[in-house]
Amino acid sequence: MPRILQTPTFKRTAKKLHKSEKQVLDNAVEEIAVDPACGEVKVGDLAGVIVFKFRMNSDLKLLAYEYFENENEIKLLALGSHENFYRDLK
Repeated sequence: MPRILQTPTFKRTAKKLHKSEKQVLDNAVEEIAVDPACGEVKVGDLAGVIVFKFRMNSDLKLLAYEYFENENEIKLLALGSHENFYRDLK
């Protein structure tokens, strides 16, 4: 199981979630931990970033992360809705 790290940006967003939403987020993170390649690999400005899409309260949420295979680490970068997500991620 890879080690999971969080950026301050991700922590801040996750902290604002309700308890039921945190459970959905935990399930998504667990899914990523089991299969780090399950997300969509980005190219260009966001090369190396992987985005995993999942539903939270019928809204589509995007979870950006980086996977460092040689260190067996997953770094959670950002969480949010599609609106301005990629712009803010850059």
